Amino acid sequence: MEDTGQAKERVQDAKQQARGRLRDQVDQRSTQAGQQLSSAADDVRSVAGELRTQGKETPARYADQAAEKAQQIGQRLQDASGDELLRDVEDFARRNPWAVAAGGLVLGLAASRMLKASSGERYRSSTLGTRANGTEQTRSLAAEPMPSGAPTTGGQFRRGEGDFGDGDFATSGQPGSMISTEPRS
Repeated sequence: MEDTGQAKERVQDAKQQARGRLRDQVDQRSTQAGQQLSSAADDVRSVAGELRTQGKETPARYADQAAEKAQQIGQRLQDASGDELLRDVEDFARRNPWAVAAGGLVLGLAASRMLKASSGERYRSSTLGTRANGTEQTRSLAAEPMPSGAPTTGGQFRRGEGDFGDGDFATSGQPGSMISTEPRS
C-alpha cells in the first residue's frame, strides 16, 4: 500500500512539474509573439499613413482597423500569464470541441502531406546514381511513379546520353518489366 501511495505522489509531482514547464513556455512564447504582433501593427499603421498621403482613404481605414485588432491581441498576449492563456485555450476547447477537432484534422492532414512530399523526394534523390564519367544514370524502378495495380519487379534501367524519348533503354530482363526495349515512335 505504501508503494502505491509513493507512486501516486511521484506521478502528481511529475504532473505539476510538467504543467509548470508548459506554463513557463507558454508565458515566454506568448510574450514574444505579442511583441512581434505589436511591432507588425505599428508597421501596418505606417502603411495606413502612407496610403492616406496617397489619397487612398478606404484601404487606409481597413489597415488601421487591422492594426488596432493586432495591437489588442498583441497586448493581450504580452499581459496575460501562461496560466490565463492555457485557461482560455481550455475554455475555448470545451465550448467548441468540433472546432478543435476540425483544426487538429486539418493540421494532421497538412503535416502528412508535407511529410509524404518530402519523403518521396528524399527517396528519389537517394536512389539516383551517376557513373564517374557522368553520362549514364541508373535509377531503381521503385523510385519511379507506378500506375495503380502495376507489377513492381524491382528491375533497373539505364538512361544513356539522350533524353528518354530516344529509345536507348536496357531492361533488367525480368518478365513483367514496365520498361520496354522497343524504341518510342
